[in-house]
Parts: sequence; C-alpha cells; structure tokens
Amino acid sequence: MSIVTDIRGTAGVILIDRVPVNAINHDIRSGILDALAELAGNPSLDRIVLAGAGKIFAAGADAGEFSKPPTDPGLPKVVAAIEASSLPVVAAIRGACLGGGLELALACRWRIADQTAQLGLPEVVLGVVPGSGGTQRLPRLVGMETALSMIPQGRSLKAAAACEAGLVDALDDDPLKAACEADLAAALARPPISAMPRPLAAPEAAAAARKTVAKKMRGQRAPAEAITLVELTADTDFETGLAKERACFLELRSTAECAALRHVFFAERAARPPASVKAADPQSLDRTVVVGGGTMGAGIAYALMQSGSAVTLVERDDEAAASARARVSGLLDAAVSRGLTSADKAAAQLTSMRFQAGYDDLQDGGLAIEAAFEDMAVKKDVLAALDSAMPDAVLATNTSYLDIDKMAGWLADPSRLVGLHFFSPAHIMKLLEIVRGKASS
Repeated sequence: MSIVTDIRGTAGVILIDRVPVNAINHDIRSGILDALAELAGNPSLDRIVLAGAGKIFAAGADAGEFSKPPTDPGLPKVVAAIEASSLPVVAAIRGACLGGGLELALACRWRIADQTAQLGLPEVVLGVVPGSGGTQRLPRLVGMETALSMIPQGRSLKAAAACEAGLVDALDDDPLKAACEADLAAALARPPISAMPRPLAAPEAAAAARKTVAKKMRGQRAPAEAITLVELTADTDFETGLAKERACFLELRSTAECAALRHVFFAERAARPPASVKAADPQSLDRTVVVGGGTMGAGIAYALMQSGSAVTLVERDDEAAASARARVSGLLDAAVSRGLTSADKAAAQLTSMRFQAGYDDLQDGGLAIEAAFEDMAVKKDVLAALDSAMPDAVLATNTSYLDIDKMAGWLADPSRLVGLHFFSPAHIMKLLEIVRGKASS
C-alpha cells in the first residue's frame, strides 16, 4: 500500500501509507499526483487533507533512491501540484514531518499538528540541501532568522515551538479530524507560501549560522550552501531561488561527501537490535552507574548524562571522586565554550551528577558500567562489588580486549554481564560496540 484516498464529509483525504516512517518514494509521489487529480474533480469537496498513516506524517524522501537516477514524477512536481491544487490542501501532521515530508506540508495552505509533531529539514545530515523548495518556502513563512537556525544544522522544531514560529497554524489532538472540519477562511485569505513577500535579510543571523556550522560541521559543504540558499530569499524571486536550490541539490547528491554521509546513515540504521532480542523487555536507562572516573569513565558518564540518565560515578576514595568531578566539569566547560550548551545548563547538569567513594547506597536496577583500568584483578574486584551492591542491575564492562566470559563467571548470575566498549573520546565518538558473552541474557 502506498496512497489511500477517502472521503470524510466535504474533505477528500490523501493518506500516505508506507509505515512505519512513510518515506517518500516514486510510488508515493505518483500516488499523490493521481489522488490530487481524482479528488479535485469531485464537486462535493471543499478541501483535500494530506496525512500520514500510523504515527508519522512523512519522515522524508526515501534515502535509498539517492544513489539512483531521478525518476518522474520528482518531488518538486508533486509539491508544485499541491500548491496549485484547485482545492485547498491542508496538512494533518502527527509525529515526524521531516525533509521531503515538510516540503509537502509547506506546499499546503494550512498545517494542523498534534503534540507529537516534529518538523524540520535535516537534509544536510545526508550531505545535501532541501531540493523541493524547502530553503525558499520556509524563510518566507517563518522569517530568515528561524530558517537559518533550522536548515543549516538540520534542526527540527517540536509542535509547540513550530506553532509559535508560524510553521504550524493550529494544534489539535486529532489533526486529521480537525483538518477535515476546520474553517479555512484564514487559510484562503493568505497567498500560498511561494507568493508571500520576501523575508527581511538577516546578515547577523547568517554570520552566526556560518560560525556555528564551521564549528559543528567542519569541512561539510551542504550547511554552507544551505545558508546561501536561505539568504537568497531576501532579494531573489521565488522561481529563480527554486531553480538554484534544485541545481545545488542535484550537484551535492553526486558528491563523495554525500555518499559517505549516506553510508553512515544506513550503517547506523543497520545497528539495530538483532532479531534474536526483539522480544526482550528493554531495561530502563533512567539511572546508571559508572565505576571509574578516569578519562574514559568521565566521558562515558558525560555521554549518559547528556542522554538524560541520572548518573552516579563511583571512585575508590574521595580524592579520586573529586578528580572525576573535575574531569566531567572540564567536559562541560568545553561544551559551553563551543556553544553546545549554556553555562546555566552545564552547572545544573554537574550538580545533578552524583560522585561518590565506594559502593554504599547505590540504587539497584538500571545499568552499571565498569570503566576501570584494563587489569583482570581490578575488574574482578569492581564486578564483585557491583554484584553485591546492585543484584538486579544489568552489569557491563568497557573492556576492549579482556575475556568477558571469564568475568561473567565471577558473578552469581553470569547472564547479566555484557560488554559495552565505548570508543575514545567516549563523549564525542558516536560508536558503541556491544559484546554478547556466551551467558549474556
């Protein structure tokens, strides 16, 4: 199933049905065009509603098509058809509305979302720029500064923020029902986005965006190109800007940089739980313990803290615990200096992390990671202490080469030990080797 059409009162519904993420491929594009033509010819309708099946509107274009020659109809043709429809098209948005999904929504005359909605143009993550009008429509709708804060970094907005910015027109718990029943007078009173006035130039915001991407995305071409395209909207007509955006997109998609970033994207998707563990109940990581506050342990604790976990870092004595705290504090200071977080947030995070000497009063459950020196005797002592102090927790060793099956044999229940090999620096490298021992649950 790709596209489903339905009639609800005076609304014709086009449902993108390619769950779970409703990625936009050739069949989806072709199906939307056919559905638009079919519904526009129905005299009993006063609107068309575009929605996604399941929990997502559309998470973007099918990245699997990037390595193939473009096929007709392309997404720009579909976007243009939505905007030119004789019946106003309303987007009913739940969950992810990203990339090509947002470009479809931007072509609509009205956008209604629920609280789960997340809207953005993350194409730069794959080494390209939006290719179907995203860089030209978004600034005209929300202004230059907001567009520059989103597109060059691939940043998305949650529902409330999107509504405040003007990207979403209304919030409703049932966006499909609301889209079918809403009064469209306000929507019809304003022009489509492509005909809206050019946004005011924002040279300071553009300079800040360039500075940010130079730090966070050093060496990547797409973010800088995205800034240039967004800036075009201040002094360039829509059709000219659209043509330049498309040319840039097609050029970037054939680069080695884009191919490399696509490889990373698919590799990360492939690193999902194997079929053998899909039926297992996942353990909560709301609370975690890290034993060892050296460079690696501090980095692991920092990464866990950034993910939202309440972290306790255990050291052998008060002096070592104080040193561990200083290391984590240094990582937070570095993040502040790079503009990755605020000083207030960093201070609050440091206060939230617990540093202690010894294993007394550790809350059981969750995950405990030993990041001690690579010595079997040291590992044995640490795991024995954790085995006693946290009998219901998942235990993990960060060893890069020692025998985890031998370590598991030291525990009362060998099935609760797993290897979690973080790569250095642990707070920066987005790579984790998960090692299943012979007895691992």
